[in-house]
Amino acid sequence: MSDRTRRRHRGNRARPRERTLITFLAESGEFHAPTLDDFFPEQVLFAGTPFALDRLMLIRLGVVLVVSLFFFFAMRSPKLIPRGIQNVAESMLDFVRVQIAEEILGKDNGRKYLPIIASIFFATIFLNLTSIIPFLNISSNARIGMPMVMAAVAYITYLWVGFRKYGFFGFIKASTVLPGVPLPIHFLLIPIEFISTFILRPFTLTVRLMANMLAGHIMLVLFFAATQFFFFEAKNWMAVFGLPALVVGVAFTFFELLVIALQAYIFSLLTAVYIDQSIHADSH
Repeated sequence: MSDRTRRRHRGNRARPRERTLITFLAESGEFHAPTLDDFFPEQVLFAGTPFALDRLMLIRLGVVLVVSLFFFFAMRSPKLIPRGIQNVAESMLDFVRVQIAEEILGKDNGRKYLPIIASIFFATIFLNLTSIIPFLNISSNARIGMPMVMAAVAYITYLWVGFRKYGFFGFIKASTVLPGVPLPIHFLLIPIEFISTFILRPFTLTVRLMANMLAGHIMLVLFFAATQFFFFEAKNWMAVFGLPALVVGVAFTFFELLVIALQAYIFSLLTAVYIDQSIHADSH
């Protein structure tokens, strides 16, 4: 008998054992993997109309309401020496103003564009926080709609600042033509600069936020679904994996909290960087 024949026979003998193990795991409990409804939920209000709202849209509206009420009550009667909720709100605004807007744009331009940068920062961070809040358990930024809207706001601001200062063709020229480069190289660099600046920039802003929040949501779903499976559905010895799955899920929740803050910071920071590039497009 040849070596190939021996390997084939050994492989055939191994397959029944593999099927038996899979069958044993399947019979030990029923593990229900996440479905597409977790990411594309059904309409729950006004279904079948142009005003239909699903769970993610309700979360967005709820977050907008909560954030609006928070800053309304914090700033409705500001004191010279802030206390309580006013102190919290001013500390948050000062962080965005000092660490992002003025750090990138300088004091004058930082204050000028602070409303846009701060709106993007707080919208991103509070919408992201819903991914770890019980009974919500998903960030609406995990679906592309809201990241696309915020990226469009940042991108339109970037274009508006450049067009206002340099004019339409002047801004495009300042953004794509690199000074001091030999003429033949321009035929290669200008298309690359145009695509990266005017086409890929809003796309990368959108996908970066959506992909990070979607990946975090999937990981949390898997860890806590596994915890429920091992504790309440698995049989025999498999229940011992419930506690490790729970510990890892809780640890990943704290890691997700770090990602939530980091993504809000990166998104608003890049918005400030793009505005600064638009202001100084002729000196790159």
